[in-house]
Amino acid sequence: MRAVVTGGAGFLGRHVVERLRGRGIEPYVPLIDEWDLTRADDVERLFAETKPELVIHLAAEVGGIGANRANPGRYWYANLIMGANILEQSRLHGVDKLVVIGTICAYPKFTPVPFKEEDLWNGYPEETNAPYGLAKKTLLVGAQAYRDQYGLDAIYLLPVNLYGPGDNFDLESSHVIPAQIRKMVEAIERGEREVVLWGDGSPTREFLYVDDCAEAILLAAERYDGPDPVNLGTGSEISIRELAETIAELTGYEGELVWDTSKPNGQPRRRLDTERAERLFGFHASTPLREGLERTVTWYRAQGRSSGARP
Repeated sequence: MRAVVTGGAGFLGRHVVERLRGRGIEPYVPLIDEWDLTRADDVERLFAETKPELVIHLAAEVGGIGANRANPGRYWYANLIMGANILEQSRLHGVDKLVVIGTICAYPKFTPVPFKEEDLWNGYPEETNAPYGLAKKTLLVGAQAYRDQYGLDAIYLLPVNLYGPGDNFDLESSHVIPAQIRKMVEAIERGEREVVLWGDGSPTREFLYVDDCAEAILLAAERYDGPDPVNLGTGSEISIRELAETIAELTGYEGELVWDTSKPNGQPRRRLDTERAERLFGFHASTPLREGLERTVTWYRAQGRSSGARP
């Protein structure tokens, strides 16, 4: 099978590519220094040269709360245009299957917990990441419209917050888990007795181990052909404060955790209803959070430091 994985050199993408290879498929991965997916001519050339039967669209410009606040216009534009270009070229080149990856940030700020896919349009996203979330949610509309008008088999998946070895540990753009791990490991090395964390620690989040997410994407590509969005997650949540305490224990950090309440908390709660993924394509997350955190801390200490904050 001829396959293209946009974002295949990224955090999630590397795991998806590895699993495709395990299934006997060698995908083409367009690299950012060769292909600009926000340019229609680049995407047209990509499809003309590779003639893909399967496209998994993972490429995104994304970051944590700080990065979203600093780049609202760029995140809205880049994610919207990349997705639109991929949809249009998939149609024009007769792609057999297109997998579009959305984001948990597309859900309304005050979505009832657990988040059900039918709640997706019942409100406005949390303000700090709304431009990114709305851009990605528009791609669901596009995927459904292209299915209705052109018969394109495009599916749309909504993964919750990801983490694991190979994550982005750059403090300017990382998400909460790698940021906390890096801060605590560096505090230990410097002999510092205080680590400052954003918000008040009260929000809850759900975290999905990156390798579990990669497996979910492949299962959906193989087994799911419907128009409805599908959540990918574990179905369990943890407060940011409890998460920080767990990471402190795993890293051996014994200093004080200081909460900077001048910084935003983000969405109050996140926990997904994952019944649809299990029912439609048999996905159930298999990595417990503590086990995944231990692997991530070990990787960062062994490889992440030597290969740079953003591997």
